[in-house]
Amino acid sequence: MAHSYTCLLYHLVFSTKDREPWLESELRPRLWEYLSGAIRSEGGFCILANGVVDHVHLLARLGQDKAVSDVLRSVKANSSGWIHDGFPRLRSFHWQDGYGAFTVSKSQMETVRRYIAGQEAHHRKLTFQEEFLALLKAHEIEYDERYIWK
Repeated sequence: MAHSYTCLLYHLVFSTKDREPWLESELRPRLWEYLSGAIRSEGGFCILANGVVDHVHLLARLGQDKAVSDVLRSVKANSSGWIHDGFPRLRSFHWQDGYGAFTVSKSQMETVRRYIAGQEAHHRKLTFQEEFLALLKAHEIEYDERYIWK
């Protein structure tokens, strides 16, 4: 084959440092736009960005030439700087180290999109920690309880 063809869809999840409620409602729409642009600058396309006060969900198509870890390192670092520069009262803001990256088949993209769009409703019923552990379980990802939130 003369070319490489990929469709690399990911459900990406990351939280604020210590899951502090930094992401106020007036900040979020602007942050979702910024995160979408940051994904685009890394050669990807953000289908949807959403979240609540302490974490973010992205449904994104990433390019084949960059590792997920490199893309998220850049996105998180640049968005932290953007928050610090644009919102002086949030100068202490930080993202938590680490992230969740879950592959999404094209056939499940709409289901995941609806899930991400419904974050406000989800979190009336469960915490971020409960949600994240459920995602790990659904994707059969092993973890050590002693270190998952550090």
